[in-house]
Amino acid sequence: MARIKTAVPGATLQRIAQNEYGYMPGIVQVLWPDLLTAIGTGILYDHLHHGRSSKLSRLQREMIATVVNGKIGGAA
Repeated sequence: MARIKTAVPGATLQRIAQNEYGYMPGIVQVLWPDLLTAIGTGILYDHLHHGRSSKLSRLQREMIATVVNGKIGGAA
């Protein structure tokens, strides 16, 4: 069975994430072992979710995230 390597970030990053999101997203633990990927993912996330050029509303993005999370079994 394949396992995904995860790591728990240090206390400082946990505080930053909790201030930004209100919790420590699981994706941070998955991306933490490869910081370059984590940084790129953060830039992409900010562009898609906070950029003015996004064609989707915040509600539409949340709806997509809910469906995807359910499909991958993240809501279990």
